[in-house]
Amino acid sequence: MKVTAFIRKTAKKNDLETKATIYFRLRDGKKDIKAASELSISPNHWSPEKQGYKDRVALVPEDEKIDLNHKVQALTRMIEREYRDDADSGWLGEVIDKFHHPDKYKTEEELAAENPPTFAELFDEFLEKHSLSEVRKKNFRVVKRALMRYELFIRETRRGMKDFSLDINTVTKDTLADIWDFMENEHAYAEEYPEIYATIPEKRTPQPRGKNTLIDCFSRIRTFFIWCYNQGKTINRPFDKFPIEECLYGTPVYMTLQERNQLFEADLSMRPQLAVQRDIFVFQSVVGCRVGDFYKLTKKNLVNGALEYIQGKTRNHNPRTVRVPLNDIAKTILERYKDYDGETLLPFISEQKYNQAIKEAFKLAELNRIVTVLNPLTRKPEQKYLYEVATTHTARKTFIGNMYKKVKDPDLVSSVSGHKEGSKAFRRYREIDDEMKQELVNLLD
Repeated sequence: MKVTAFIRKTAKKNDLETKATIYFRLRDGKKDIKAASELSISPNHWSPEKQGYKDRVALVPEDEKIDLNHKVQALTRMIEREYRDDADSGWLGEVIDKFHHPDKYKTEEELAAENPPTFAELFDEFLEKHSLSEVRKKNFRVVKRALMRYELFIRETRRGMKDFSLDINTVTKDTLADIWDFMENEHAYAEEYPEIYATIPEKRTPQPRGKNTLIDCFSRIRTFFIWCYNQGKTINRPFDKFPIEECLYGTPVYMTLQERNQLFEADLSMRPQLAVQRDIFVFQSVVGCRVGDFYKLTKKNLVNGALEYIQGKTRNHNPRTVRVPLNDIAKTILERYKDYDGETLLPFISEQKYNQAIKEAFKLAELNRIVTVLNPLTRKPEQKYLYEVATTHTARKTFIGNMYKKVKDPDLVSSVSGHKEGSKAFRRYREIDDEMKQELVNLLD
């Protein structure tokens, strides 16, 4: 069996523009098959004996001549190596095509091994394939953007690392510690390296991150790494040597029923727009929705005197309809806005402005009880006025806290709050307050 390369075209002596296709011929006994390649050469430069460029060819760069000669030799060896008894011209054409376009003939696994996805591409695949609610996906994307900014930060600030990229296979506990330091101080780097934040921006300027926030972020990064490990994307498990602490929370701060009524009855006639948001907050406090679910409600969620919805947080992995009967306050508020014809249940504003309105309404209603909260940055207790710490989540806390005080049955309360059985978040609402302690002490009388 013999393989040779040849051309069929000729050209005038000084014609260096014309190109001839290089063919390959295989002969074995009576078998004589031919097929064209994608290689070409000027006929005046071709040497049949050398099956490549003639010696001392002028006007052609040396590396170009060497490259073509090597390709002809490599393709010849490939044809010889893959030869089989039933070879025909179709087979020869396929071997030549495989030489020029090897990726066409590789499996997905082979291609993935040769061209591994970037860290960002893997993260996107994780978000697409892992079961996550839209709210959680949004939170994961915030973490992804921070990690991409970390890459830019390393390229900008570390000598010899201009091409740095995170690699799922090489991240170590030291890398994670460095990412932690970056994310903890990102608010300062935003001022020092504004170009990084122009490249991968956020809706708002980076704020100092407390330890609980950092723990949440790293819990999401750990979830991503575990998914990569379980999917066979990597054998690297850096979090095995990088333990994450539990988040530390204080006792949930919520309004008493008297404070809720004081807010609802406060005269805000001089601030009619604020009064609207006050009513919305009070409605939220008597139905207990998370704000993400609350903003998606429409009149269709009102079913036979109750509010029905499926929580966004659990929709994808444990969908469960939460049904909350409407009390008199809720019905009063809905009646007050019965002529509102927007797409949502009530006239919502942006979540950020809603938070601001809540604090203003609390202050005007003189809800100035002093409460003890944990500083999110220092994790130390400090005293604040109730109106200073009020947020959208205060409504949900008010719903759950007062409900638990009344019935003291976690299963019954969780049926309307939407908490899953054994929820760590729900356990924080079970703090025994002074009123309940007094009931215990009275048992000794």
